[in-house]
Amino acid sequence: MIVRSGGYTVRVAPTFPVISLTFMAIHQLIEPEVKDLGGFVARRSLPYPQTQMVGPFIFFDHLGPAILPPDRGIDVRPHPHINLATVTYLFEGSLLHRDSLGTVQEIQPGAVNWMTAGKGIVHSERSPDRDRQNAAPIHGIQTWVALPVEEEETDPWFHHYPADTLPQWTENGVAITLIAGQSHGHTSPVKVFSPILYLDVVFTQAAEFRLPADYRERAIYSVTEGLQINHQALPAHRMAILTPGTTVTISSELPARCIVIGGEPVGPRYKWWNFVSSRSERIEQAKADWRDRRFAPVLQEAEFIPLPEVVTEANPFS
Repeated sequence: MIVRSGGYTVRVAPTFPVISLTFMAIHQLIEPEVKDLGGFVARRSLPYPQTQMVGPFIFFDHLGPAILPPDRGIDVRPHPHINLATVTYLFEGSLLHRDSLGTVQEIQPGAVNWMTAGKGIVHSERSPDRDRQNAAPIHGIQTWVALPVEEEETDPWFHHYPADTLPQWTENGVAITLIAGQSHGHTSPVKVFSPILYLDVVFTQAAEFRLPADYRERAIYSVTEGLQINHQALPAHRMAILTPGTTVTISSELPARCIVIGGEPVGPRYKWWNFVSSRSERIEQAKADWRDRRFAPVLQEAEFIPLPEVVTEANPFS
């Protein structure tokens, strides 16, 4: 079934056969929209019409995998955000983050770049200069996390968490990294504003991993093929929205990888371009502020993305 929402198209699998095939474990299965970004693709699973959010997660993009040719790096010009946090997590490659706080930070695989926009921030993401000289990989996940209403106008801040600071453990032959939140007795050092679950789960051999029903909303995204949920195949590049209250078993007979997201809902949100808020009038204010150049600039950046006249989607890599 093809559904249009907010000017873009998402392909949503029918709900009823998915539920019967997975013994009620999966509430819905999403085939993400694929966007060609010139040299690599982004697969967008959130938002989509029938479930706009999973816990506080309001945006989910799978970037790549791809090999960028020499002199063809990523160049996302400065653009604004409000009332949310952006989270970048790479499997391969690197990106250079700059923002209006004066931050300059390169992110490497396994690390977390968490940027809280709060009352407003501007940032850019580009390939480092050394990656432009040769062919360079890019592969990762970028998400947006909606802030609780009482935290939406917090002061903006940025924090980089190196890979070796994140909890990592092995369970039944499965390697798990806790990107953010709490799970299986572990707590990530990443500062969050509401109950959240964010896991990187890697199968290096035939194994299985039990995911308890610790959060009201959860989803599993298949980075690769070879995964099963309750012994039913989960195709590559699909997001399975799990039925609340169910403990599920994720398994694979082959090397495979998935991302688990979830948390407690924070309430509905308005979305327009790169702006997210619980209040429509706040988005109108942000539009006027960006149009009139009232956001703080990003140092060392002369370019910026103008306010669009018509919005068909959020910035596909922001």
